[in-house]
Amino acid sequence: MPIAPNEYYHVYNRGVEKRRIFLDKKDRERFLRLLYLANGEKPYVLRLVQGLPLNEIDVGKRQAAIGAYVLMPNHFHILFKETREGGISAFMEKLQTGYAMYFNKKYERVGALFQGTFKAQHVSRDEHLEYLFAYIHLNPVKIVEPKWKEQGVKNPEDVQRYLESYRYSSYPEYVETPREESVILTKDAFPEYFSERHDFKDFLDDWFSYSSEHTENS
Repeated sequence: MPIAPNEYYHVYNRGVEKRRIFLDKKDRERFLRLLYLANGEKPYVLRLVQGLPLNEIDVGKRQAAIGAYVLMPNHFHILFKETREGGISAFMEKLQTGYAMYFNKKYERVGALFQGTFKAQHVSRDEHLEYLFAYIHLNPVKIVEPKWKEQGVKNPEDVQRYLESYRYSSYPEYVETPREESVILTKDAFPEYFSERHDFKDFLDDWFSYSSEHTENS
């Protein structure tokens, strides 16, 4: 689909044949670093910046603005704003190529890692954009409660603790947890739905409640 400047997009991809693309902690950490490094206009050599905190690495002007993301065992989601023409496509090519090269070398495999280039869904309505902040950040709930959407959340407190401990999404940035990965996001390119920490947590709690009530009444 054509990607237009100043528009929002939900971008996602999964492993070829639905295979797992993150097998251990180091895989996820590599992808997180690439979310920042691949989004700059400047070229980078990963081995030269391997030990540096992300906020000490100058990547130049961003290719696109990232508002939210999550890594799951066999797929990922990213919420983008196209801030310069061709930015999202350029970023995704660098991201997926760089990660596939790392993964194939590490696990001694050949061939495609992802199902095609990437999928992009245009987000034209404000309600849809706000909904995606819940959808993306609640993806990890499936790891601890696989049927929560059908059956509701059984243990809300356990799920909340799990989300707070899950490092492989932008959830920490929205509950104001300091960490070096914060530089991945460009929050000011997106509407200010969550000006306070409790706004975001209340927003997700509402989704938990809605799911549980909908299940009980269905």
